[in-house]
Amino acid sequence: MLKKILIANRGEIAVRLIRACAEMNIRSVAIYTEPDRYALHVKRADEAHFIGDDPLGGYLNAHRIVNLAVETGCDAIHPGYGFLSENPELAAICTRRGIRFIGPKAEVIQRMGVKTAARQAMIEAGVPVTPGSEGNLDDANHALKEAERIGYPVMLKATSGGGGRGIRRCDDAEGLKTAWDRVVSEATKAFGSAEVFLEKCIDEPRHIEVQILADGHGNTVHLFERDCSIQRRNQKLIEIAPSPQLSGDQRAHICGLAVKAAEAVGYENAGTVEFLVKGEDVYFMEMNTRVQVEHTITEQITGVDIVQEQIRIASGLPLSWRQDEISMRGFAIQLRINAEDPQQDFLPSFGRVTRYYAPGGPGVRVDTAIYTGYSIPPYFDSMCLKLIVWALRWDDALDRGLRALADMRLMGVKTTAPYYAQILANPTFRGGRFDTSFIAKHPELTRYSEKTRPQELALAVATAIAVHTGL
Repeated sequence: MLKKILIANRGEIAVRLIRACAEMNIRSVAIYTEPDRYALHVKRADEAHFIGDDPLGGYLNAHRIVNLAVETGCDAIHPGYGFLSENPELAAICTRRGIRFIGPKAEVIQRMGVKTAARQAMIEAGVPVTPGSEGNLDDANHALKEAERIGYPVMLKATSGGGGRGIRRCDDAEGLKTAWDRVVSEATKAFGSAEVFLEKCIDEPRHIEVQILADGHGNTVHLFERDCSIQRRNQKLIEIAPSPQLSGDQRAHICGLAVKAAEAVGYENAGTVEFLVKGEDVYFMEMNTRVQVEHTITEQITGVDIVQEQIRIASGLPLSWRQDEISMRGFAIQLRINAEDPQQDFLPSFGRVTRYYAPGGPGVRVDTAIYTGYSIPPYFDSMCLKLIVWALRWDDALDRGLRALADMRLMGVKTTAPYYAQILANPTFRGGRFDTSFIAKHPELTRYSEKTRPQELALAVATAIAVHTGL
């Protein structure tokens, strides 16, 4: 078993990893740049090391991070998500320096990080993919020819993209011409590569992803699916496990495809295979070669600690469970509470948290790194916390989410909490009838009163339920 792990990340995921290490009697090493000097992950780790004044630079310097791991006697690095988590260079440097990388091999990260290569791997494995260009596009004229062959609408995507960046929907030739320079520019700035490709746009699909685990002994399992259809501009807002929209047969089929995909590329450690689902049609979208932000809800319905399994796999141990030993129970919902103002087009609202009171009670989990007095820096993602609720039944999980939002107090910055309360109270959402177009189709959800608090919404929903059921 690993003895000491350097956590190459910050914020709530760093705190999550530190907690896993503590439960496994493994020493944790935190890193931080100047804006994070008083961050919670720095306070919670067994030791912490300063890596520079530049807010982002230190977290993105693979050589310096590995050198620090060697200097501090670490035998492994966990990259979390974001930053260097899907950078094959970090995994390769770890291998050269004799440090375990808690994730897949560098060549797998490289292959699955290039969208065209990932598509080809899935085609060879017999996993269905969306119709698209066979490879990267040479120029705008090449894109226009391919779009004509595929049929509009199409999605112009950065080959090395991810996180909802470097992607544009194009409904016609003029739209594609307009989007070309913008997507190429975004791809170059965000991913260091100007390569782009085309895929057929699947209108109003459901976004379904499957959590997989694979060890170094030939064992691969799935932990069922998550529904990530509630998103804004390709950024996930609310995640659900399992999807309330899948039949048992659909679930078995999609989860089977995810295992097939992982085995086809020799995957090892935790990963996520993402699909677009339209009716009975399923299309591979991408594979994330890291732990996901929303791993929490899979843990809630299965009881499997995904981070601890990652560490066990990196230690050379087999998976703790066979597929037939893994089951799911109930529904879990994760709300990404961001420091943004939904009424001002989700304008970031960084600043000092003047008061924070975490929600609690049965079936409520909070993953966060904020505290009263903490100043949310403007250099990183705007997420303040992840609010996770679980209940045996879908309706109960929704009501528990509303209650938890009502319990929470987060003052000093604007957040998306009231907006999420509106979504949880929406009849269409509560009926389990939603896809990736839900947010765009419901702009009215941002027009709530400034005086409306989550607890008032919770009371209104509870009253409506009581009337409906005759209680």
